[in-house]
Amino acid sequence: QVQLVESGGGSVQAGGSLRLSCAASGVTVSRNCMGWFRQVPGKERLEVAVLKSLGDITYYSESVKGRFTISRDNPNNTVYLQMDSLKPEDTAMYYCAAAGSTPGASFYRGCRFGYWGQGTQVTVSS
Repeated sequence: QVQLVESGGGSVQAGGSLRLSCAASGVTVSRNCMGWFRQVPGKERLEVAVLKSLGDITYYSESVKGRFTISRDNPNNTVYLQMDSLKPEDTAMYYCAAAGSTPGASFYRGCRFGYWGQGTQVTVSS
């Protein structure tokens, strides 16, 4: 059974930093596409960052490029999202996802994300 548990969210002022963690079990982060997504109430879920297993290729949405960094810790089977220079528009629920062929899986950057965490809230005040 795959479990993804996010942590590290919270409230921060604009310009500040947070690091989100995603502890994975039932899936090996080094061998899977991993991603971070965010959603605000009433709006669609948006891609933030994707990390592919092959070649450690990373993708970022234009809105976070240069400010956010996705990485993984293979021994601890954990994926991180370092968020710097945070802006009020970064306020959202952030979700970790892993590739997997489950019903309703969503495609991003050539990866089929089928496993999702419960989310961690990030609030950035101006």
